[in-house]
Amino acid sequence: MLDRRDRAASVSARPPERISRTRTRDPQAALAAQHAVRYAGALEDFLHRTRFDTGDPAALGDVLRALVEQGYDRLPFVPLPGHGQTLARWRTLAVVAACDLGLVKLFEGHTDALAILAELRGPTPPIGSRWGVWAAEPPDARVQASKRATRTDTAAQLYLNGTKAWCSGAGVVSHALVTAWIDDEPVLAAVAMDHPSISIDTSKWQAVGMQATASADVTFDRTPAALVGTAHAYVRRPGFWHGGAGIAACWYGAAAQIGRTLREASMQRADGHRLAHLGAVDVAFAGAAAVLRETAAHIDANPQADSQRDAMRARLIVEEAATAVMNHATRTLGAGPLCRDARFARALADLPVFLRQSHAEGDLAALGELTVKATFDANAAAGGAPWTL
Repeated sequence: MLDRRDRAASVSARPPERISRTRTRDPQAALAAQHAVRYAGALEDFLHRTRFDTGDPAALGDVLRALVEQGYDRLPFVPLPGHGQTLARWRTLAVVAACDLGLVKLFEGHTDALAILAELRGPTPPIGSRWGVWAAEPPDARVQASKRATRTDTAAQLYLNGTKAWCSGAGVVSHALVTAWIDDEPVLAAVAMDHPSISIDTSKWQAVGMQATASADVTFDRTPAALVGTAHAYVRRPGFWHGGAGIAACWYGAAAQIGRTLREASMQRADGHRLAHLGAVDVAFAGAAAVLRETAAHIDANPQADSQRDAMRARLIVEEAATAVMNHATRTLGAGPLCRDARFARALADLPVFLRQSHAEGDLAALGELTVKATFDANAAAGGAPWTL
C-alpha cells in the first residue's frame, strides 16, 4: 500500500518562483521550457519518495489519489493539450510512465478525462475526484443510454444500462466517462462510481503485464449519468487525437526507463557489443523524441485542426522505437536484470501490453490511407508533396 511518510518532503520540492531568463529569440518559450523541466523534476521526486506495491491495484489507487490531492494532475504540471504547453503535458506523462506503467495508465486516463470535460464543457469535476475514460466498444459489451423523463437532479440526464468492458482502474476511480448509445448514436456520459446500481467484475482480467490496472467489466443497471457534449462529440472533437498522441508519451517514458538500465550498465562495463546496442537505442530515442516534440508543436499551433495523421504517425514511430529499445536492452543485458531487477522486469512485462493500444498494421494501413489523401490534397492545391525536407 501507499507509504506517505515522505509526502511532506516531496510536496516541498516545488520549483522556485524566480527563474533566470536565457538568451533566446523567444524568452517566453525558454522560460516555459525551464518551468516544465523543473515541474517534471518535482513530480519525479514525489514519485521517488512514494513507496507502493506496484502489483496491488489498491496501492495504485492510493498513489493516484495522492497525485490528485497534491495537484499533480493539473496546471502547472499537466496543461491542457492544444493550449501552448502540450509538450509539458506529455513530459509529465512520461515521468509517471517511467515510474510505473500501471500507475500511468490510471493517471493518463484521469488527466484525459479532465481535458475532455474541459473541451466539451461537461460537468465540473468534484474536488479530489479521480476519473477513468472507458471507450472500448466490443460488439458484445455495449452500454445503452436512455433519457430520463423526469428528474430531480438536473445533472443526471441519462440512465445507463449494460456492461462496459476494459475498464481500467474501475475499483479505484471515483468517476468515469463512459461511451454509450442512444438510438444508434454514440454519446459520452459522466457517471459517479459510488452508485449502488453499479457492479464490477475483474474475474476476466488474467493479464500478467499491466496486472495491477485490474481492468474490469462494469455493469450499469439504470445508473444515473450526465450527458457530456452532443452525439458523436467525443470522437469528432479536435482533442480526441491530442489524447491519442499523449499515449505515445507514456510509451516513450517507459521505454526511456528501460534504456536507462542499459545506459547505466554500459557506463559500468562497456564493450563493442554493448555499445553498439546502446547506440541503436540512442538513435531510436532521438527519432521518437523529435517526432513527439514536432507533434506537440503542431497541435499547439493548430489546436482546432484534425491531427489524426500527426498523432497516428507519432504513435507508430514511438511504438517502433519502444519495441527496438526492449529488443536491444534484453539482447544486451541477458536474463540477469529480467530475473533480479524487479522494476526492469515489470516494465518489460507491462510495456508490450500497453503498446497493444496500437492496432499495429491496422494503424499503418489507416496512416497510409491518410497519406494518399494528403498527397491528392497537396496536388490539388499545387502545394509541396509529402516528405519534402
